[in-house]
Amino acid sequence: MTDVESFMDWVAERNPGQPEFLQAVHDVAGKLVPFVRDRPRYAKAKILERLSEPDRILIFRVTWEDDAGELHINRGFRIQHSNAIGPYKGGLRFDESVNLSVLKFLAFEQVFKNSLTTLPMGGAKGGSDFHPKGKSEHEVMRFCQAFMTELHRHIGPSVDVPAGDIGVGTREIGFLFGMYKRLENQWSGAITGKGASYGGSLIRTEATGYGCVYFAREMLRAQGEDIAGMGCVVSGSGNVAQYAAEKLLDLDAKVLALSDRTGFLHFKDGLERDQLLEIIDLKTNGGNLDTMARASGIDFCRGLKPWIVPCDAAFPCATQNEITATDARTLIDHGCRLVAEGANMPATTEAVQTFEEVRTLYGPGKAANAGGVSISGLEMTQNAIHLSWTRDDVDLRLQDIMRSIHDQCAEYGRTDSGWIDYVAGANIAGFVKVADAMLAFGIV
Repeated sequence: MTDVESFMDWVAERNPGQPEFLQAVHDVAGKLVPFVRDRPRYAKAKILERLSEPDRILIFRVTWEDDAGELHINRGFRIQHSNAIGPYKGGLRFDESVNLSVLKFLAFEQVFKNSLTTLPMGGAKGGSDFHPKGKSEHEVMRFCQAFMTELHRHIGPSVDVPAGDIGVGTREIGFLFGMYKRLENQWSGAITGKGASYGGSLIRTEATGYGCVYFAREMLRAQGEDIAGMGCVVSGSGNVAQYAAEKLLDLDAKVLALSDRTGFLHFKDGLERDQLLEIIDLKTNGGNLDTMARASGIDFCRGLKPWIVPCDAAFPCATQNEITATDARTLIDHGCRLVAEGANMPATTEAVQTFEEVRTLYGPGKAANAGGVSISGLEMTQNAIHLSWTRDDVDLRLQDIMRSIHDQCAEYGRTDSGWIDYVAGANIAGFVKVADAMLAFGIV
C-alpha cells in the first residue's frame, strides 16, 4: 500500500456497486493509510487490507405470511466483519433501504466503534429489506420468527450478539429473542436491547442519544467550555434524536430544531419538555412532525433541513449523508462550532473536509454515537453475571465510557497546533487495538 488512491482502487475493484461501503472505507483510509505506512508491522501484515474484507457475509431468504394469507419473500443479511477483540456485535436494521452496501458500511464502522468502547466486542451488522411500519403486530411477529429461524444458527453469546437498530425496537427484539430461545432451548445473552423484565439493561433506549451529548460535552470541556446555554440543532425525531434532545435539556442547553422526512420544527425560544414528550408520543404512533405543527402552531419548515437554523452546535441524528458540503458551509456561516454525530456517517466526505478546514469541533459517529453499543456491551456483562444494575449505575458507566472514548480520540488526534482531529483520533485509536490483536493471531 503506497497511497489512499491505490488502496481504494483495490477495494473498489473488489466491491463494485457498493457506494456506502466504499465511502466508509475511503473516509477511514484517508486517516489510516499514512499511519499504517509509517508502521511496517501493520503494513507488512496488510492489516488494513484484511480489515476491508468482512470475515463472513450471510444472505438468506425470509418467507412469511401476512394477515390475509399472502406469502412475502424478503432478504435477510448478517455481516460478521471482525471478531478480533470479541464476539461479533452490531444491530439489526429492518427497512426497505437495507442492502449489502449499507450493511457492509455499518459493519465496517462498527469494528472501530466497538474497539473504542474499551469493551471486548467485535463488529457486525445485519437486517432485512422488511419494513415494520404499516404491518400488524402479528405480521411483525411472524416475520421476526421467520428471520430468526435462519439467523439463530449463526449467533450466540460468545459468537455474535445482535441488537436493535432502525425498525428494530423492543417489540421486535422480544419476538426475535423469544424465537431464538425456543430454537436453541436455552436462555442466554445472545441478543441485546431486551426488555428490562427479561435481561435488558436500563437506559439502553436512551443510550445513543445520551452518549452523543456526553461526547460533545467532553469535546467542549477539552476547550474549557460548557454546553449549558448553547443553541443546538438536532436532526431526526426518532429514538436517537429524542434522547439527545432530552439530555441537552438536562444539561441546560437550548434545542432549536428537530426534523423528519417532512421538514423540521423550529423552536425559536427553545424546545420545552412537554413538547418533547408530545413528539415522542407522536413518533411512537407513526405520526409526522407536520401534524404537530398544525395542531400547536410551532413554526414548521416543510421539505427543508434544519441546518439553516443559526446554532452553536449541531447533532445529526437521522441518517447517512444528510449533511452535504453546502449544509456544512451553511452551519459554519451561521456560527456552528461543534458537530457531534448521533447517526452513522451523516456527513458526506466533502462535508467532513469542510468542517476540518475551519477546525470545527467534529465528533465522528464511530466515537460520538458509541453510547448505544456500549450499553449493549454492559447488557452482555449483566447477563453473564446474572445481575441487573440500577439506572444511575448504568448512566455513570456510560459517562465513563464516553469520556474514555474522547480521551482516546484526543490522544491519537491532537495536532501540533493543539487542535484535535477527532476523525483521525477515532480511526487510529479504534484501529490499533484491533490491529494488535490480529498481529497476535498470526495469518488467519
